[in-house]
Amino acid sequence: MRLFLFRNAQLPHVSSLPHAGASRRFAALLTLCFSLLWLTGCDGDKTAAESGAAPAAMPVKTLRLQGQEVPEDFSFVGLTKSSQQVNIVSRVNGFLDKQVYQDGAMVKQGQTLFLVDAKPFQAQLQAAQAALSQQKANLLVAQQNLRRIKPLAAQNAASQKDLDQAIGQEKSAQAQVEMAKAQVVQAQLNLGYATIKSPLAGISGEALIDEGTYVTASDKLTYVAALSPMWVNFSISEAQSLKRDEMMRQGLLRYPGDSKFDVQLTLSDNSVYPENGRITFANAEYDSKTGTFLVRASFENADGKLRPGQFVRVTVKGAVRPNAILVPQSAVMQGANGHFVWVVNKDNKAEYRAVTVGSYVGHDWLIEQGLQPGEQVVVEGGMMLRPDTPVVATEVSATDLKAADAVSAGTSKPESVPAPKPDQKPAQAQ
Repeated sequence: MRLFLFRNAQLPHVSSLPHAGASRRFAALLTLCFSLLWLTGCDGDKTAAESGAAPAAMPVKTLRLQGQEVPEDFSFVGLTKSSQQVNIVSRVNGFLDKQVYQDGAMVKQGQTLFLVDAKPFQAQLQAAQAALSQQKANLLVAQQNLRRIKPLAAQNAASQKDLDQAIGQEKSAQAQVEMAKAQVVQAQLNLGYATIKSPLAGISGEALIDEGTYVTASDKLTYVAALSPMWVNFSISEAQSLKRDEMMRQGLLRYPGDSKFDVQLTLSDNSVYPENGRITFANAEYDSKTGTFLVRASFENADGKLRPGQFVRVTVKGAVRPNAILVPQSAVMQGANGHFVWVVNKDNKAEYRAVTVGSYVGHDWLIEQGLQPGEQVVVEGGMMLRPDTPVVATEVSATDLKAADAVSAGTSKPESVPAPKPDQKPAQAQ
């Protein structure tokens, strides 16, 4: 009853009304107002009484969690490097006669790159060949002299000293011939070095010395870098390595047999390189300056798409999570305290559960902490739940959820609602 609302109301005296008919109409109107107020008060009392009743169970859809084997990929920033890069240097002194190749062009193994003036080396070769001929003539004389001395010495017609000298002269002449032969070979090499060739197939660099410049032995002229295979170097931090070692000890992570990982490259335009690579080298120690150790992967690069010095995203594939928990994105909400889900407990009531999420696996979250296999997670209808809300759960399968995702235009991002504090009920999402 709400008659008290009019306790202090001042009502007009009947005698102040203009006539009796007006008085009757006013009295009827006043009675109607009191009746409406009484009915309203009764309805309010009834609603208040009903508010103390148990809330109705909320219909929700749930997914029963199962541990499953999930691929675990590792991503790093890598830098491409030629598997073989050779500095092209001059091996002789002389004037650079000609640059034969074009800067930056692909060159073949044995292709001529530069020509050094060869005339001095041709002259040196001719001189060496002439010296060899002279030494051969000297050897012939020494051999003939020895042949004459030997029978005379046997008949005591020549002294032993004469025989020894003849033998020594013959051996000395033989040594001079060998030395002259070596000088001829050296002259031939120098003449060959005047033609500077690429020792491998690859991409050439810019010429560092112009034609007509006098070069000396060991002067760098350019470089040639092999393009296939191409190396990609990346680094793993000490913290990352220790974390993964600990996960393996706990059985949370498993590497492929013989650690034969597949390595995938993503280029700067977000295209994926068509060839997968293999890890071929891992450094034995950490770099004390960076706290990382070097890892190298090798990629076939027959078409030359990769060039040295490119930054790429490296994805190492092959590891798995043997008993991972995956939850649909629609089930994971985010509030002020982080990510959380609703779990249906054994009493068929909603239970707030904070979770630590990892990476995306398809349309699902990989849950690092907070959930166990066998639990039921609310995947639909969680927006209106509060802790201890009774629910009527309809269990659906992961296959049903994937089919629904395939039909829908896309998967929405995880819902963002205020997360409840441990001792408070969460606010309903708007």
